[in-house]
Amino acid sequence: MVIVDSSVWVDYLNDVSNEQTDWLELALGKVPVALTSLILCEVLQGIRHDRRFSETLEQLLKFPIFEGFPTELAIVSAQLFRTLQKRGSTVRKTADCIIAAFCIKGGHQLLHKDRDFDAFATHLGLQVVNTKAKPDASSLF
Repeated sequence: MVIVDSSVWVDYLNDVSNEQTDWLELALGKVPVALTSLILCEVLQGIRHDRRFSETLEQLLKFPIFEGFPTELAIVSAQLFRTLQKRGSTVRKTADCIIAAFCIKGGHQLLHKDRDFDAFATHLGLQVVNTKAKPDASSLF
């Protein structure tokens, strides 16, 4: 399963073309794509107009959404943050720690456009989508 971060959804929903949104466009219908309730919240928070909010919500609810933020994930997120901090990388947003922890623990790949996830990939084994490769369900681990 590929978890798509808000950094990609925002660009995708605003018709911004980049490596990540191009990959997502090609992946839809070929690769299982999902998001977390936290990512849904991040995307929806940035929408100012009611109509656009409703349209976006309707679009995103078509994808599987992983619910909740259990205590175990809170602890793992804090541990990951502390580990990276000890290695000289401070993550700017708690939400990114939670999303990375969810993907690492769940064995999901992450499609993102947020430099804060790079430290998780480099030091803690976060699997990120290779946007240079064509989307294919067999390329998922």
